[in-house]
Amino acid sequence: MISLKQFNESDAQSAQQAIAHCVAIEAWQTELVAHRPYRDIATLHRVAAELTAGWGEEALTSALKAHPRIGERPTGESSEAQASRQEQAAVQQTDQQSKEAIRLGNSRYEQRFQRVFLIRAKGRSPQDILAALEQRLQLSAAEDIEASLQQLREITALRLQEAIQ
Repeated sequence: MISLKQFNESDAQSAQQAIAHCVAIEAWQTELVAHRPYRDIATLHRVAAELTAGWGEEALTSALKAHPRIGERPTGESSEAQASRQEQAAVQQTDQQSKEAIRLGNSRYEQRFQRVFLIRAKGRSPQDILAALEQRLQLSAAEDIEASLQQLREITALRLQEAIQ
């Protein structure tokens, strides 16, 4: 975590590294850094949210490369893997039956949509995640892209909130 002052005063590369774990969309990172300096945290978050508004399927595909399956322990030491481990802690600590239900749901989802199921796990129980997974399986492909993008926006906002204060 760094302060807003540090983020504003960092060189572009360091500033981008500070937010790289928020989302694996380099254009978003670059634009957020380019808009510095930010007057306050609220302005930073407003600009960050505005920059997510134009995301589409291509951005989703790019971001999903850094997201593990829900319920699987993320490997590696990257900042994205570390963030995912923290966000999925509740899922990792659930009973075997719920883990298996999530694993099977992931498989059904990937067969249907040809991508990883993305959900903001932080603050959700395994039961919440399973319910959302079942609901998302009922959506059309276009509806699920929008639902996935909304989840990606929420994940990005939470990670940014934790990264810069």
